[in-house]
Amino acid sequence: MTTIQFDEKGLIPAVVQDHQTRKLLMVAYMNRESLTKTLESREAWFYSRSRENLWHKGETSGNFLTVKSIKLDCDGDTLLLEVDPKGPACHTGQDSCFNTDLSDLDNCNFIGADTDLNVFMDLFSIIEDRKLNPKNGSYTNKLFDEGVSRIAQKVVEEAGETAIAGVTGQKEGLASEISDLIYHVFVLISANDMSLEQVFAELSQRRESGN
Repeated sequence: MTTIQFDEKGLIPAVVQDHQTRKLLMVAYMNRESLTKTLESREAWFYSRSRENLWHKGETSGNFLTVKSIKLDCDGDTLLLEVDPKGPACHTGQDSCFNTDLSDLDNCNFIGADTDLNVFMDLFSIIEDRKLNPKNGSYTNKLFDEGVSRIAQKVVEEAGETAIAGVTGQKEGLASEISDLIYHVFVLISANDMSLEQVFAELSQRRESGN
């Protein structure tokens, strides 16, 4: 009998490989339910740790992964999915998520579990969850319902209030206004079906170019 070893959260990492080119495409996580759906449908289903729900790869983008085989490693704690990709596997539009050469640790940012960056990731995850799972009385859902034009208008309004707080030296008020601005910018990002990683990638590219 085959033993599949899930971690303490009921998850197992899944490495995804193109079954023809053998190129590594991405790494995600699966739980028992997503693994079952994958076996039944022969299309890749994963579990989102940030949103805490299942996601069907390609459901939004159309870039489905047709699963040809699933293999278990020797320790029983990692899966290998051999797939036929129906488009780019990476949300950036690249065929693979593995596109960054790592050679010099001095030029790397290290992000751990205790980093304040998680505050931004958590906020964006909540916004994304509201988009996928609307909640009655949610201000975020009210913004989504009003449309991207209204969201963009709110960004402009919050930017103006932030500027006023900054120029008048209202330090406590400035922190509050900046928080409001960041929130509405995140909603605008989500409304345009973008990811926070795309923004991080742009900032990283600018840093590398010295701008």
